[in-house]
Amino acid sequence: MSSSQPELPNPQPEQQQEEEDETSKPQSKKAAKKEAAKLEKLKRRQEAAVASGVQSLSMEDPLADNYGDVPLLDLQSKVAPGTRVWTEIGKLAEPLKDQYVLVRGRAQRIRAKGKTAFVVLRERGFTVQCVLTEQDGVVSRPMLKYAAGLSRESIVDVEGLVSVPGITINSTTQQVEIQVRKIFCVNKAMPALPINVEDAARSDVEIEKALQNGEQLVRVNQDTRLNYRVLDIRTPANQGIFRIQCQVGNVFRQFLLSEGFVEIHTPKLMAGSSEGGASVFKLDYKGKPACLAQSPQLHKQMAICGDFGRVFEIGAVFRAEDSFTHRHLCEFTGLDVEMEIKEHYFEVMDVVDRLFVAMFDSLNNNFAKELEAVGRQYPFEPLKYLRQTLRLTFEEGIQMLKDAGVEVDPLGDLNTEAERKLGQLVLEKYDTEFYILHRYPLAVRPFYTMPCYDNPTYSNSFDVFIRGEEIISGAQRVHVPDFLAERAQALGIDVQSISTYVDSFR
Repeated sequence: MSSSQPELPNPQPEQQQEEEDETSKPQSKKAAKKEAAKLEKLKRRQEAAVASGVQSLSMEDPLADNYGDVPLLDLQSKVAPGTRVWTEIGKLAEPLKDQYVLVRGRAQRIRAKGKTAFVVLRERGFTVQCVLTEQDGVVSRPMLKYAAGLSRESIVDVEGLVSVPGITINSTTQQVEIQVRKIFCVNKAMPALPINVEDAARSDVEIEKALQNGEQLVRVNQDTRLNYRVLDIRTPANQGIFRIQCQVGNVFRQFLLSEGFVEIHTPKLMAGSSEGGASVFKLDYKGKPACLAQSPQLHKQMAICGDFGRVFEIGAVFRAEDSFTHRHLCEFTGLDVEMEIKEHYFEVMDVVDRLFVAMFDSLNNNFAKELEAVGRQYPFEPLKYLRQTLRLTFEEGIQMLKDAGVEVDPLGDLNTEAERKLGQLVLEKYDTEFYILHRYPLAVRPFYTMPCYDNPTYSNSFDVFIRGEEIISGAQRVHVPDFLAERAQALGIDVQSISTYVDSFR
């Protein structure tokens, strides 16, 4: 952790600039010596002033040891772990009433009123109000002034007694307060931050409502959020998003391990394209052409040929496509699965079905607070899904669109508008926002997709949709080497560049 400590007064900007200008000019040895002596004298005078101030403060306030900035020496792993007992802010609750606790958090809000100061501390999305009330032998006036002068987002340690107010606390997550006895700043934040976390946490609905009432609230734009991402990810919604993402990965991994899958890690720098098409990042690697992996598809299949039976990976995926829409990203984290099938590609769809129902159930049952935090800034309705996931053929989906008056190519891929419209139609008819569409036209699928036995115009493939947007593609793969090479050539892929992959089936 970075740390702050009492600093010597700095020269004013103008004075500092003048000094820089002077020192940038050539100096004689005598002038340089004289300047060094002058700076040394100034340094000693500043150090003496600081020492005098500390001594004066200590003499004036008998409680001076109960507050202040933590010295650098104390931050250098001086105290062995376990020496002090820390309490997480998220665990502060009524059963801890009248107990003495030690907590650490960021100073989210600070305000002073008469002989009282309030500091709201935040730790991992949880907040608690810390109260300092001026009282002889407990909280002094200088201590109150020190707390009120803390800058927002500074890291602060607080010791005190847990109290339970007689009213509901709407401004914090924890319904208790801490009556402060000691307060120390571990690391100071800048007095004026480029983003106020509370501003960044506001929803568009809240901002628009304020405008209608004649109020002007700060709106933090996307470019500002990205420029100061370290501040933006502190908002409750972003904290929730990252934790939900973590849980999705955990459930994905644990579910597949319980189904007999093995986790693998595949190369991301390849000699040839893994998907075909134009959406591939090409680069030069020591004079030879290379690509960033569009998916781990080829290596997953090679793992199956290597007798692993069932494999999965959580890893980076690169796509050189238009990333200026909410549906496209040039880099994302992919959750990939590959497995043997005994008879039918429905075996894969069965696993996908159970996997997603397990994910949705886990989030609803265990991450209600995180979902609520996201919903406050980005309002959404709970997802509707069935215990047995709905499955429609591509032809059935096309027919639903046609019946609704939407003109679509029966052998082409669905565009964004068609996918969304189909999602609406499915919700109205089947009361679900999660469904599987399968038997896609072969012409819109990758070269390694197996055609249908009864109609080679279609393929043994599927897509999974949430609210009309595709989140997964899957299919039975072509495992016959000559047919695989023929399919690759038909899509303009240099078979030599994927020869290792094709030969794995031999």
